[in-house]
Amino acid sequence: MKKADIGLIGLAVMGENLVMNMESKGFTVAVYNRTTEKVKNFVQGRAKGRSIIPAYSLGELVDALEKPRKVMMMVKAGKPVDDLIDQLLPLLDEGDILIDGGNSHFPDTIRRVQYVESKGLRYIGTGVSGGEEGALKGPSMMPGGSPAAWPYVKDIFQSISAHVDGQPCCDWVGEGGAGHFVKMVHNGIEYGDMQLIAESYLLMRDVLGMKPEEMAAVFTEWNKGELDSYLIEITSHILAERDEDGSPLVDKILDTAGQKGTGKWTAIAALDEGIPLTMIAEAVFARSLSSDKDGRVKAGGLLGENKPKFTGNREAFIESIRQALYASKIISYTQGYLLMASAARSYGWNLNFGGIAMMWRGGCIIRSVFLSKIRDAFRDDPQLENLLYAPYFAEAVKQAQQGWREVVSLAAREGVALPAMSSALSYWDGLRSPRSGANLLQAQRDYFGAHTYERVDRARGEFFHTNWTGEGGTTAAGVYNA
Repeated sequence: MKKADIGLIGLAVMGENLVMNMESKGFTVAVYNRTTEKVKNFVQGRAKGRSIIPAYSLGELVDALEKPRKVMMMVKAGKPVDDLIDQLLPLLDEGDILIDGGNSHFPDTIRRVQYVESKGLRYIGTGVSGGEEGALKGPSMMPGGSPAAWPYVKDIFQSISAHVDGQPCCDWVGEGGAGHFVKMVHNGIEYGDMQLIAESYLLMRDVLGMKPEEMAAVFTEWNKGELDSYLIEITSHILAERDEDGSPLVDKILDTAGQKGTGKWTAIAALDEGIPLTMIAEAVFARSLSSDKDGRVKAGGLLGENKPKFTGNREAFIESIRQALYASKIISYTQGYLLMASAARSYGWNLNFGGIAMMWRGGCIIRSVFLSKIRDAFRDDPQLENLLYAPYFAEAVKQAQQGWREVVSLAAREGVALPAMSSALSYWDGLRSPRSGANLLQAQRDYFGAHTYERVDRARGEFFHTNWTGEGGTTAAGVYNA
């Protein structure tokens, strides 16, 4: 009997679709699920007649694999992954490869790479983006972990991934937890993109009084230009969808957004790295506020509900919304790339930033024509420190600035919450401030905590302390940054 090229554990939607994708590209796949009835139903139903080998125990799965064995785990992140690793290790041989294709937190992947390698095996943690459709037709894949494992899975991963201009949306990211870190940042940017689109919708609905079908037409038009993306495309479809009674379905959906945690992880990583990921963090907090539906209804009654008015040119304001959306999107990606660059320095990863943009061009949720501009920016300047230093992005934000400010200022006057757009604008203005107000803040820190300060008339790295009260003496606290 022919051995399988790869084994997959976990036959939920993503797992099943990845198996079907692999088999359609000419690979033989062995499958196992803890609830073995799922294995039987899968191979006798959807996978019937395919080169898919059923396994009803982990031992059977391992025995069905060609060496070095490649086992892909598509199970819930956290303890289930650790438990499964411990069950598999005694069954595998030196040089075999374990692959985690779930949304694991990157510190867990760093730990698991070290643990599995200490047992003589190899480990890959790979981000897989694109949802169930991407898993079946071609996802974006971001593998990292044990470099020695990559040659053995490269052909499979790049065959099943999405392709743009003939190039696979999958390449090696880096050692340790690099793959899952990049996937985490992808998800954080996804939070930002979705929040910006939601804010654009809110402005059209509550400020301009537009109906869903009118908004659908606007998003359809936007999808023909620089905002061309999967999320803009599906937004136009959502707004055009009708419920069974013929009314717009979007109006029937409760305004509370869920989250699985990857956006939160991105914000926490930014705090750990000291990176101002302000826009993405606001997108995460916006979901948290949305979940308090009862509190918002109560506050609307007690504190007064927002009732914005608009008397200007509607078409001109729609264009201003588009400009605000695009400029804010640039800020979101700028902050995400700053976070990846900082983490690369912290963990010793050699990330290919232009290559990451190419991995995201197809298959994943944030796929868009915009990403080719990021690829171009890093191609022109591989040492680019900040996307806003690239001529294209600097000029694009400058061109959008007037409409962006108009939207944020009108929203502030009329009581419309735009946490992501306004935060992005504050970052843009803060970044362009050669002299901020932080000198006063640092003086305050020195006053109450003797934390010292640097002086504009002395060399950087030289610290001073002032006895502000005349009672504190000359003793200063140690200099450090958390």
